[in-house]
Amino acid sequence: MPLEIPSIHAISTFASGLLSQLPFGAFQHPSRTYVPYGNAPSCPIDSPLSCHNNTEAPDSCCFIYPGGQLLQTQFWDTSPAIGPDDSWTLHGLWPDLCDGKYPQFCTSAPTYNNISDIISASSNPELLSFMNSYWLPNSGTPETFWEHEWNKHGTCINTLAPSCYGDGYQPGDEVVDFFSKAVETFKGLDTYKALAAAGIYPSTTQTYTSDEIQAALTTITGSAVVLGCRGGRLDEAWYSFNVKGSLQTGEFVPTDPAGKGGRGSCPRRGIRYLPKSSSFSSTNEDL
Repeated sequence: MPLEIPSIHAISTFASGLLSQLPFGAFQHPSRTYVPYGNAPSCPIDSPLSCHNNTEAPDSCCFIYPGGQLLQTQFWDTSPAIGPDDSWTLHGLWPDLCDGKYPQFCTSAPTYNNISDIISASSNPELLSFMNSYWLPNSGTPETFWEHEWNKHGTCINTLAPSCYGDGYQPGDEVVDFFSKAVETFKGLDTYKALAAAGIYPSTTQTYTSDEIQAALTTITGSAVVLGCRGGRLDEAWYSFNVKGSLQTGEFVPTDPAGKGGRGSCPRRGIRYLPKSSSFSSTNEDL
């Protein structure tokens, strides 16, 4: 059983039956201003913690199942350099089946091919602006990337089913809720600052051990982080959560990654954490 620790309220103030998918990209401009999680299901405070039941909870709109562990994944892209020099970027919010396996391209929620339009129409300009700075691909367009993240992962989260929203539901509500929650969670997980606080800075010469990096990032939530490297270069971090209630309004509880022992792709030592910019200050490289 995954190690449970007290929830981090600052990180988050945080299954209905399968639906027939709406026509791909079906969306109408909403007739009202979007209220974050405004039509989301209202769940009891004692909702069960995901990954701790073997069956669906009676109210499936208040219990994430079967993909009950959520992974908030981040990139550190240097070639090409993506996002601000002093911040990691958001990769996604992925449901995991509590055992290291994961669903993809599901039918719990509709598919869409116009994520920017949906968010733009929601009268939530701050969300789209943030995504354009911090949720970026290393190839292709942001729109294509966001469509992929929604259609591959968002559609597999059962509490985002339109039937969970009640009579006030309008197509696209679930999309804005998903991206809002992903951004909200990302903002509470500052990988760059946590590494810097431990003296781990991007450098063209310095190398680090996986234990050093893991210890620094574990301070954020108290739980282990899955680290990703490519060619010995640090480029990914995955934070794991179980959820009490729905994705939209539930409480995110940090947990150790389920079923991912040894799945990280970083060597034990000699890990390079390269700067994004060639003009990176030599002061930090000497620390």
